[in-house]
Amino acid sequence: MAAVTELTVGHVATRSGVAVSALHFYEARGLIRSHRTSGNQRRYGRDVLRRVAIIKVAQEVGISLAEIGEALASLPEGRTPTREDWNVLSTAWRDQLDRKIAQLKKLRDGLTDCIGCGCMSIDKCPLRNKGDRLAKEGTGARRLVVPSSR
Repeated sequence: MAAVTELTVGHVATRSGVAVSALHFYEARGLIRSHRTSGNQRRYGRDVLRRVAIIKVAQEVGISLAEIGEALASLPEGRTPTREDWNVLSTAWRDQLDRKIAQLKKLRDGLTDCIGCGCMSIDKCPLRNKGDRLAKEGTGARRLVVPSSR
C-alpha cells in the first residue's frame, strides 16, 4: 500500500483534532497552505499536521495568531517543521510568556485589594495615587502593569 502524501481537509481535521472551519481560517490567514486538485478540492501536504500542532500549542499558551503567523513565515516553505524549528520558535516566545505570567501574578495578587485605577476613593487603598502622579506613566491600571523589558 502506497503512503499517502496528500491529505484532504477532512483527513487533516480528523488527524489534528481541529475543525474544518478552523483549517480554512488558518489557510486564509496564511498559517497553512493547500493546493487545489483539478476537481477544485483542497489537498494538504503532510507537513500541515506539524504546522497545525504548532499553532494549537502556541494558541494554548496565549500566543496570538498574528505572532504565530510571523513565526511560521520564518520557516522554510514546504518543509515539515523540525525539532530545531520548534526550539527556535519556543525560545522566541519564552520571554513573552514570562512577561504574561508576571502580569497575571501581579493582577491575581492585587485583584482583591484594588483594580489599580488610582481613583483615591477608597480610604484604605494601599495603592493610593496622591496627586495622580501615575498619569505621567500612561493610561490604564498603572500599578498592575508589568513593565516591558524591551
